[in-house]
Amino acid sequence: MEPAATPPGVEITENGPYHVTGHLPLGKTTIGVDADGNSVEWVAGDEYPSEGEYWLCRCGHSGSKPFCDGTHAKIGFDGTETASREPYLQQAKALKGPGYTLTDAPALCASARFCDPNGTVWKQIHQADDPQVRENLVRQTCDCPSGRLVLWDNASGKALEPGFEPSVVSIADPAEDCLGPLWVRGGVQVTAADGFNYEVRNRMTLCRCGASNNKPFCDGMHIKIRFNAET
Repeated sequence: MEPAATPPGVEITENGPYHVTGHLPLGKTTIGVDADGNSVEWVAGDEYPSEGEYWLCRCGHSGSKPFCDGTHAKIGFDGTETASREPYLQQAKALKGPGYTLTDAPALCASARFCDPNGTVWKQIHQADDPQVRENLVRQTCDCPSGRLVLWDNASGKALEPGFEPSVVSIADPAEDCLGPLWVRGGVQVTAADGFNYEVRNRMTLCRCGASNNKPFCDGMHIKIRFNAET
């Protein structure tokens, strides 16, 4: 009898890297912008060779990003997790509009800025009975990588979510001249260094610059510190 396959997962090691298991695909993606610099699309990039497990840098100082090279130990990286452990809906506020409700958990924001075009999603939700507004609202909300924003159908009570396969991608943000977080997609279990299982969500962004004040999740600090230099 063959041993059971290791399920896809991301384990946070104490003051160290992310230990990724279960043959999770690893790739790159870029925030694509329009002529005015607005975030409007995700541009898929290269994929790394498939591995059963791998370790991804969490301190931001590895010389072989996105992979860990042990630098966290040399610099005394403090990776203490400070993020809320409450389920998403307990953290989020709700805005109800015609046909849809927008939930918003600001602490999870990764500053990808897909929410801003076309008058912002917070205004669009109140005009969702307009077909063009509704189309923009759905697309922009689903493009939010962190899952800070979720759109719900009022009639069915179901969330409108993009269909992701379990995967991890590193985000590049050329409009801000920096690298962004690790985007964990498709309902992957993220486990804290003390063994706590964070709520499984379809979209999550994990800090890889080492500077987030909401570890393990990204809070947009990569833009402030101009996190860069991926090899």
